[in-house]
Amino acid sequence: MAIKTKGLGLRVWRILKRIILFLFIFQLFYILLLKWVDPPVTITQLGSWVTGNGLKRDYVSFKEMSPYARLAVICSEDQLFPDHNGFDWKNIEKAMKNNEKRPNRIKGASTISQQVAKNVFLWQGRSWFRKGLEMYFTFMIELIWGKKRILEVYLNVAEMGKGVFGIEAAAQAYFKKPAKKLTRQEAAMIAACLPNPKVYTVKPLSAFVANKYPWVLRQMNNLQEDEEIQPLLQ
Repeated sequence: MAIKTKGLGLRVWRILKRIILFLFIFQLFYILLLKWVDPPVTITQLGSWVTGNGLKRDYVSFKEMSPYARLAVICSEDQLFPDHNGFDWKNIEKAMKNNEKRPNRIKGASTISQQVAKNVFLWQGRSWFRKGLEMYFTFMIELIWGKKRILEVYLNVAEMGKGVFGIEAAAQAYFKKPAKKLTRQEAAMIAACLPNPKVYTVKPLSAFVANKYPWVLRQMNNLQEDEEIQPLLQ
């Protein structure tokens, strides 16, 4: 009986190893594929559609996005984006200290790279398991994709309103124009809604966006000529 149990255990372990190897190869292939191909759909997008919030999206290339849109999201969400390796450790440490003091007011510290990893490959949540996967995928896309591709994907998949995903859909929904023709102010308004786009609305203009987008504009003026940011605007 003990021999049979041991034999069964070995067979199960061999099957598990094959499954793990297959999943590893598959996810690596998927990461490589998305360096050139747009994500077919994300779990957040599916969730928006299933819950009745709709799904408006229209992926566009890096060159079809206004440089103001690229600059605005960097200034609003992750000013160290060109410099870090996917993680802003000082900001993460600051957020953790804040969350310890105010557990009822959780503050995030995700970089643009982390947000892309979460939105494209994972689901929403705060479990340690999901955060571990987020760190892995963040490291991989930084290694394989590079900054321009990460920013391009972010601007295509980020939620920018109720059921509105990506800069092209946002530009059409709010300003009736393609993303390529967004002005500085329009780009700043869209970027200002990103912390909570379902609540901080662009149209109608919420108090939060009205207060924040002038700050985003000032940051854009300050950082536009930065030599690390310039390559991402060309």
